[in-house]
Amino acid sequence: MTQQGVRWTAEQVLALAPDAASRKAGSKLAAAGPWSQAGTSDEGTVWGLCKGSGSKPYQTVVDVADSSGPAYKCSCPSRKFPCKHALGLLLLWAGDAGAVPPGQAPDWAEQWLEGRRRRAAERTTRTGAASGATSADPEAARRRAERRAERVTAGATELEQRLTDLLRGGLAAAEQAGYGLWEETAARMVDAQAPGLAARVRELGAIPGSGAGWPVRLLEECALLHLLDQGWLRRESLPEGLAATVRSRVGLPGSADGPPVRDRWLALAQYDTSDSRLTTRRIWLHGAESGRTALLLSYGAAGRAPELSLPVGLAFEAEVSAYPGGGQLRAALGQRFTAPAPAEIRPPGVSPAEAAARYGEALRDDPWLDSCPVTLARVIPTPDGDSWQLADPKSDLALPLTASARSRPGLWRLVALSGGAPVTVFGECGHRGFTPLTAWPEDPAGQAVALC
Repeated sequence: MTQQGVRWTAEQVLALAPDAASRKAGSKLAAAGPWSQAGTSDEGTVWGLCKGSGSKPYQTVVDVADSSGPAYKCSCPSRKFPCKHALGLLLLWAGDAGAVPPGQAPDWAEQWLEGRRRRAAERTTRTGAASGATSADPEAARRRAERRAERVTAGATELEQRLTDLLRGGLAAAEQAGYGLWEETAARMVDAQAPGLAARVRELGAIPGSGAGWPVRLLEECALLHLLDQGWLRRESLPEGLAATVRSRVGLPGSADGPPVRDRWLALAQYDTSDSRLTTRRIWLHGAESGRTALLLSYGAAGRAPELSLPVGLAFEAEVSAYPGGGQLRAALGQRFTAPAPAEIRPPGVSPAEAAARYGEALRDDPWLDSCPVTLARVIPTPDGDSWQLADPKSDLALPLTASARSRPGLWRLVALSGGAPVTVFGECGHRGFTPLTAWPEDPAGQAVALC
């Protein structure tokens, strides 16, 4: 039981899984058979012993009521968080109250909880000390920022020259040069401390020879990169909001200095993207009172899931502070006042036509924006040849689904949830189409279904 005395649904538990393999493995452990001494406390702790391949069962404990988000501990050797045992225990807890009854946590679970509380207190103390040290020497911080800006300017100037040389030589030369040319240019941008420019250069390197029409796509992306370069070199003449967006896109760190907004925040969606170095977790929030949409970013080293995790469909009261930038929705999660708990909150929806208009408006503030968050009201997933779309039955207008959305198992969950009837869908709307992330049935009491 959580502090509110309400258990999660199976969908909310499975939304925590780091990948599809973990969902499948965790679901197999969602029965009482492999578990012994399972229990839960009024404070929101769930524990149990799971029989494994060794002589000793795995000790698994989950803190579901911590204001910083669910935390897990298991004696198994898995490096995934949560592991299949934590997922199986939570699924058992969510579906069978008799199998996970209230009780007193064993010593090994209590020791872990006490250690977490102690480390949290130490982190708070260190953060306060570091903040004081930083504010004690603002002049040194200003000089460091100036030196970095000079390096970025040198890198942007060099990149402009390389783009000019590419266009003078013709785009066909880009295919002949191979990826090494782009990787070397990206490395120069890393040296210039402009990771945002480096990432965009690497994306350019994947376009030549990528299929029919690649020269057009390469020219479009080169134009956007040129626009970003010019934005940085002329940032002093830009409006403050757009200048902040340029700094963010180039890769300069910013701080969430917007005024804290206290609200009851609904976790709309959560999904991870990974490369060889980093796993990035994106969590979309909706403020029940403010109506605001906020994006939380959390990072984990390659192969490890980020720490922050908020099951889809749960709501909690907290403060959120926005990062600077015109049209930027990224925010930092501040003080939390309640633990995540199930809620019947839903964001208001719009039509497909209004969703496309919102993306167009967002591009005015951030020309490099791939997509923006939108909730579609009363749409029906409909096949369109080899593709799918979300159609408005009233206007006969529709948004096509992105290629990535069509390849996900979530598409079939969406189709099954709809059954030909209208549904509410939250997702990301951009120039490639619409990517559905979460859906609700027409029934107002229906639970959110994660699609990613």
